[in-house]
Amino acid sequence: MMRSLFSAISGLRAHQTWMDVIGNNIANVNTTGFKEGRVRFTDVLYQLIHGAGAPGNNLGGINPEQIGLGASIAAIDTIQTQGALQMTGKPTDLAIQGDGFFIVQDASGNKFYTRDGAFGTDANGDLVNPATGMHVLDASGNTINIPNTIVSFTIDQQGNIVGVDANGNQQQIAQIGLATFANPAGLSKVGQNLFAETPNSGTANAGAPGTNGRGLIASGYLEMSNVDLAQEFTNMILAQRGFQANARTITTSDEMLQELVNLRR
Repeated sequence: MMRSLFSAISGLRAHQTWMDVIGNNIANVNTTGFKEGRVRFTDVLYQLIHGAGAPGNNLGGINPEQIGLGASIAAIDTIQTQGALQMTGKPTDLAIQGDGFFIVQDASGNKFYTRDGAFGTDANGDLVNPATGMHVLDASGNTINIPNTIVSFTIDQQGNIVGVDANGNQQQIAQIGLATFANPAGLSKVGQNLFAETPNSGTANAGAPGTNGRGLIASGYLEMSNVDLAQEFTNMILAQRGFQANARTITTSDEMLQELVNLRR
């Protein structure tokens, strides 16, 4: 009975973690470029009561007798599926159709990766993420600057930024870079819609959009969250019922222990 108590406690903890992940997914249902999390459970150590026995003379084999000791979290995966595109009409709002991440750089030179393409230009004409101030990098790893002589510009599917000056002359300004990873699910979420490289994600393979498996750029669009609310609410019900069932196991085990204590009366 004591084993059942501790097994149920492990189940409570696992289902509470699942609910935490579900809550975060639902909270970010309208977060640009957000990628949902998924929880996977695993069973834990088994106590061996009786070992297996091989068949012998006039006697069949014996299966092992084991008692499980609960559940735990096997992994919390990041699901890197494509989110729906939402039209904004703003030229510096960019979405990726396919694989890849925009590359941004902070003031210390640290690089991060994001699917959130809500970009803009600052007072210096640099292409930045206005929420963080991080610079957007081009295909060569350099910051992107729109000269003040440019009166308008467009961004095509290959990420080419073509500007038009006051005389109507066109000029190639830069090409937005994208990075792909051998294992994008191995990236670490660091907040502000940013991912960081980890040993299990592999190193960033940066280059031009539309090359070597990288996606294309859609100007005037943003990628929405890939959270499926119907699935999340279904998972919420499952998590709640799993939590209730484990709580009921604790209650029942307590009642059995109480009966044992009452035997002395």
